[in-house]
Amino acid sequence: MGDIDIIQAISPLDGRYRNKVEKLTGYCSEYALIKYRLQVEIEWLIALAERAEIDCIADLSAQNKKDLRIIYQQFTPAEAIEVKEIESVTNHDVKAVEYFINRKLESLNLEQLSSMVHFACTSEDINNLSYGLMLLNTLKDVVFPICDEVLSTIRRMADEYREVAMIARTHGQPATPTTMGKELHNVAERLQRQFQQMHKQEILGKINGAVGNFNAHRVSFPEVDWQKFSREFVESLGLTWNPATTQIEPHDYMAEIFHQFVRWNTIMLDFDRDMWSYISIDAFKQIPVKDQVGSSTMPHKVNPIDFENSEGNLGLANAIFGHLAAKLPISRWQRDLSDSTVLRNTGVGFGYSILAYQSTLKGLSKLELNREKVKGELDDAWLVLGEALQTVMRRYNIPEPYEKLKALTRGKFVDQQVLNQFVQGLELPEAVKEDLKKLTPQEYLGYAKDF
Repeated sequence: MGDIDIIQAISPLDGRYRNKVEKLTGYCSEYALIKYRLQVEIEWLIALAERAEIDCIADLSAQNKKDLRIIYQQFTPAEAIEVKEIESVTNHDVKAVEYFINRKLESLNLEQLSSMVHFACTSEDINNLSYGLMLLNTLKDVVFPICDEVLSTIRRMADEYREVAMIARTHGQPATPTTMGKELHNVAERLQRQFQQMHKQEILGKINGAVGNFNAHRVSFPEVDWQKFSREFVESLGLTWNPATTQIEPHDYMAEIFHQFVRWNTIMLDFDRDMWSYISIDAFKQIPVKDQVGSSTMPHKVNPIDFENSEGNLGLANAIFGHLAAKLPISRWQRDLSDSTVLRNTGVGFGYSILAYQSTLKGLSKLELNREKVKGELDDAWLVLGEALQTVMRRYNIPEPYEKLKALTRGKFVDQQVLNQFVQGLELPEAVKEDLKKLTPQEYLGYAKDF
């Protein structure tokens, strides 16, 4: 696309952000979908030719197979436009692919194969496998690598800040101390669990005819075990065979994938908001970038725009994924066409997700922990030791421990001296009193450093 096309694009993904998501065009665009359809049609034709029982196709030489595969392996955007021109006449996108292949067969002197192109297939045999390949390759080549980068970055930060004690906050108020490393570790563990589920997800496919029963297949070649053949073909594409379908593969696995990304993105959104909040209380400083402007009127400002951009794009991505997951498994009887319209937005959901992940990574790269601020805030937070004192008091059966600490601390100024005086007046063993007097907010961390 030229600059004029980009500036006039309706979708931000194809306009403002195109350079950030351009890699997706090779996987989720109309061009890519046509290319996957070509792959499925041609591989099906080759598979048919390799079956001895299917005697209406002459054996293909190794060169014939190579030439056929070149049709999709070297398929160009210009050729995709040619397919679209055929579609403008047929008003059918899959049939246009079939006619395009027939033209190619003529140029290869293989026109005798034309009658077997799209043999016994319904359009959804081609489409479901094409979208399966789209998802398989988009995840493997584009989405999973940046997810892994996000996860690895957060884990590195968690390890870097493992020893940095800080005030935790519940309900926005100072609470029992933690470490910055442990808080980041919590996020990484949440993401890791979703990432593992994503990698285990099956991508299903079928090629079984008009209503999923191999009706035409068995009439034409009853001697072929079409179920076995179908399974072998689907698995040869790197997909998992689904034997129980109507005309369409029911898209349940797609809903599972999209819901997985809704969960991953929700965790990311939660993380973005926490990082934004840490910046707002100066726990993290943002490293200024020369010549960039934070505010059009307040020159001192460095706004946390990367985390805000990520949050907005995650919301858009989840809106798309949520609709896809809710819509796609629903079809009237053997099929209706409403799935076709929404499936074309698969790349949109991933596009906004990738934008969000890039923004989060960019935001993290510009952060510097304000160790002095974090330490100073915790050093002044003697109130948080009230939990420790009342818990020890419970152990030694001192009456009303919670109430006593509440009276001492709630709404009051409390420092080490106040707490030590309180401890000294308790009926506790002297050794326990001495240990409590030595306890500081910096040391009251439980296992926070031990993840």
